[in-house]
Amino acid sequence: MAVVHLKRWNLSIGAGQPLVVIAGLNVLENLELALEVGRSLKAVTADLGLPFIFKASFDKANRSSIKSYRGPGLKDGLAMLAEVKRRLDVPIATDLHEIDQAGPVAAVADLVQIPAFLVRQTDLIVAAARATQAAGGCLHIKKAQFLAPWDCKNIIEKAREAAPGVDIVLCERGSAFGFNNLIVDMLGIGEMQKLGVPVTIDATHSVQLPGADPRTLGASTGGRREGVPIIAKAAVAAGADGVFLEFHPDPDKALCDGPSCLPLDAAAGLLSTLRAIHRAVRL
Repeated sequence: MAVVHLKRWNLSIGAGQPLVVIAGLNVLENLELALEVGRSLKAVTADLGLPFIFKASFDKANRSSIKSYRGPGLKDGLAMLAEVKRRLDVPIATDLHEIDQAGPVAAVADLVQIPAFLVRQTDLIVAAARATQAAGGCLHIKKAQFLAPWDCKNIIEKAREAAPGVDIVLCERGSAFGFNNLIVDMLGIGEMQKLGVPVTIDATHSVQLPGADPRTLGASTGGRREGVPIIAKAAVAAGADGVFLEFHPDPDKALCDGPSCLPLDAAAGLLSTLRAIHRAVRL
């Protein structure tokens, strides 16, 4: 079983390690909100003794509608994330969408994330792998909704051919099931771990209903917020090495994917339960 390390933060992800929490906002709205959410989650995870990586996107490039809120963009968004990193003293995770973003993102983010829709983009994988390795970070690659778990082998090979030895973590986030729905096959977690990398669960995006938000008549993605704890608990019981979760003080007012994110005050209870499950299955 594999383990990867963020040496600067004395943080390890994988076999024999504590459950890693990658959590924060879906998309950056403003610095004050990012600091509020990051500060709260840092306190909760510290109290539970769980490693914490703050996550937020600077751009949601795959919104359903051109009118949807996307975020502050690369320059302002990375500046916000750098400020969160400086003030809260926490590692950062964020995603990139274009080749030219690899260098600037890897300079700020300790966990550079490849969105699920883009994992077949060879040039993006190569650029992200090289930039991430040069910066001493780790790639967090989400399995596409259309890929079998074992097909992630090709993505890993691309990244390691471009940047031998680059640290990689795979992320399960559900598979397309008919129209406007996703399901999660928990057996996939072990299958991806067989590829020699740690595996996390994105419980937030696994409960999405793509293009099916009744509030906007399908112009945005819907979700089943109540399913997030179920997916998270099942995945940790199945052996996931980390959890990816999104929170907001008022999810119904979140500017992106509100139906899939949890209220911030739910973090302590859920993470306490996940820690207990993780410890039980690792005995």
